[in-house]
This record gives sequence, structure tokens and C-alpha cells, in this order.
Amino acid sequence: MAKPKPQPMIARDLAGYGEFPPDPKWPGGAKIAVNFNLNVEAGGELTLANGDDGSEGTLNDIGFGPKQGIRVPLVESAFEYGSRRGVWRVLDIFREFKINVSVLAVARGLEQVPKLAHAFVERGHEVVSHGYRWIDYCEVAEEIEREHIRRAIHTIENLTGSRPIGWMTGRPGPNTRRLLVEVGGFLYDRDSLADEIPYWVLVGERPHLVIPYSYEANDNRFNENSGFSTGEQFFSYMRDAFDTLRREGANGSAKLLSIGLHDRLIGRPGRCTGLVRLLDYMQTFDDVWFCTGAQVAQHWHKQYPFQSN
Repeated sequence: MAKPKPQPMIARDLAGYGEFPPDPKWPGGAKIAVNFNLNVEAGGELTLANGDDGSEGTLNDIGFGPKQGIRVPLVESAFEYGSRRGVWRVLDIFREFKINVSVLAVARGLEQVPKLAHAFVERGHEVVSHGYRWIDYCEVAEEIEREHIRRAIHTIENLTGSRPIGWMTGRPGPNTRRLLVEVGGFLYDRDSLADEIPYWVLVGERPHLVIPYSYEANDNRFNENSGFSTGEQFFSYMRDAFDTLRREGANGSAKLLSIGLHDRLIGRPGRCTGLVRLLDYMQTFDDVWFCTGAQVAQHWHKQYPFQSN
């Protein structure tokens, strides 16, 4: 087992586990762990309605760049589609397949649609804090980010009845992980694309678990049809990723396949068919562990606790 190293904001770790990663020993002898992450971001994006200087130019799916000083109704409506319709379609699909997911929820959005928070809990999904706002924290002052972390925790706890134990900013800044560890109470964060199994880092003198996310095994490639244009393309790509990692697991090197979804993207009727086909395919195998981020973190804390030497 590789020893934990200082967190990347201080010293980068380009080697990781090296040629022979540890066997995750997934529950039930699973050859692969699959974690679906549903991003729910509407209401937290850049807009004058949130007191911002301009509109959202990232992942709005209609090719509208940011505009300063004005509201852009079509961009706002693209996000609203996610919370009004897309999220319910995706939740119903996962209920049909009896799979619980990690909901990466922007707290500012949940404040405006509390019934969504209640539905996530009632259906058994994990609610992960996706920050208070869906913005790039590389450009946010430390004191503001600290306050946003506090507000996100408080908001999600009030709406769901439980404090979040997982965190993913999505666009973290150099202070993000340190501020999370200072606040405490988190089993893990997802703000890394660096690996395919969890790993420990040291933040100051405190150990912290990172569960890698993916911007590649992700429906963000539907955005403006820049990668995926059809549900079939989504299915084929994710199936290939699943098959590769499952084969490696069968050879003694199991991994975690983290798949990112967005209610406003995969929730469209012409795209969700790819998700349905993928779930149908995955469930033909009996050596798959469908899990939430919290379950992965709990497993790793127990199986591979932090070691200082």
C-alpha cells in the first residue's frame, strides 16, 4: 500500500500506486465497483439572479458564452430543465434498476427546490455537497469560500436531516481541500481526476481520503454534442470503460468506475436511452458492486485505514 503523501496543492504526486495498485477487496469479491454521480446544479450557476456579474457559459448545452451585466433567459431555462424534468426522469430510471447513486447537489439550488432534497433521501440516495454555488473557486477569495462551505453544510443538513460526509466542488481552488479539512466531518472528497481507486493525502498533519471522479466517463460530452451526440454513443463508451476495468478486476487489479451524470444532459429523452441500456448491460453481471461514494469511503477507511509509517 502506497504511503500517503502531502496534498497536491503543496507537493504533486505523479507516481501514485505505481505498477501494482492494491486490491480494493470490494464487497462480495466484486471485480469492479460502479458509482453513478448525478449532478444537480440548477439555481447555483452564474446568473444576475444570484447576484453575479454575468451569465453561465459552462455546460449550458446550447452554445451560449457568458454575457456580462445581463440575464440570459435561454441559458437559465437550460438549467431549469434539469430540476423541473430531467432529474425526475433519471431518478425514476435508477429506481427501476434499484440502484442508489451519489447526488452531487449544489446547496443554493436545493434551497430553491427543497422537494428534490426530500426525494433524494426518500429514494435512498446519498446527498453529497457540490458546494454552495456552482462556480469556479480558483477565483474566489479564501474567506468567501470558507463561508460557502459552511453554508453548504448547513443548508444540506437542514434540507435532508443529515450532514453531508462527502464533498465535490467540481472546480476547486488551491484552498479548497485545506478548508474542508479545517471544517472537518468529511469522510472524503471527489475533487481529483488522478486515479481509479481511492487514495490518502496529508493536509497539514491530518489524513484525508480522496475518491477520484471522472470528467471523461461523464455525460458532459453531450454538451453541445461535442463528444456524444446520441444515447448509443454514451452507452458504447461507458460499456467499453466498464469492460476494460472489469477485465482488469478479473486479473486481480479491481478498480472503481465513477460515472458523472447531469440532470439537464442525460435527462433528455433522446439521451437517457443510453443510460437505460448501460444499466441493463451492467446488471447482466453478478460481480459488480453498485455503490455510493459514502460506501466506497466507508469501505476504504475500514480496509485501508490511514497509515503514518
